[in-house]
Amino acid sequence: MDAVRVLLADDHTLFRKGLRTLLERMPGVEVVGEVSTGDEALERSRDLVPDVILMDVKMPGLNGIDAARRVLAENPHIGIVLVTMFDDPESVFAGMRAGARGYVLKEAEPEELARAIAAAARGEVMLAPKIAEKLLNQFQRERDRRPPELPLEELTHREREVLELAAGGLSNKEIAARLAISEKTAKNHTANIFSKLQVNDRTQAVLLALRHGLVKLPAAENS
Repeated sequence: MDAVRVLLADDHTLFRKGLRTLLERMPGVEVVGEVSTGDEALERSRDLVPDVILMDVKMPGLNGIDAARRVLAENPHIGIVLVTMFDDPESVFAGMRAGARGYVLKEAEPEELARAIAAAARGEVMLAPKIAEKLLNQFQRERDRRPPELPLEELTHREREVLELAAGGLSNKEIAARLAISEKTAKNHTANIFSKLQVNDRTQAVLLALRHGLVKLPAAENS
């Protein structure tokens, strides 16, 4: 299998260099370039067309979220993982609305970062456990203040299982293996989920499911 080609975008030189060193030790990952601004990320994405961009949220000039939106407008197949010190829900919402496939804290363990890169390369969505926990808490507060508007149709039990596994970053093939069904059946369930929730991709489906409490992600582990 070809290595996942990764572009690094972060304005902190020491962090960026350390991240490159870390990734170069990971099997199946190739760092194809590094930049320090969102504008450079946009420009280099055109030249390199990487599989994944690890994008800092806070950068001078064009920030990571706006850069992600512009990169994906030109190359929608690129998987963008936002890497940041900030875990506030609004930043996560903004990043996901921009089309990012993952959101990882800079304090994350290497294994978590590797999973996020692999998920983004597959076109899947993965949120760091700590961020998922904050989102769930935020959504719970919203539901306590007002009853949520439910999706147009209720999902079946199996569709909820598929959606929960998709929210955890699993591919259709992995979902099929986990549920002992065929990959074609997993794809059919995914298509039904999109139709019922009236969304176009997994990012939208996961965010909507979290907001309405249709799925639960694992809470962050205590450090």
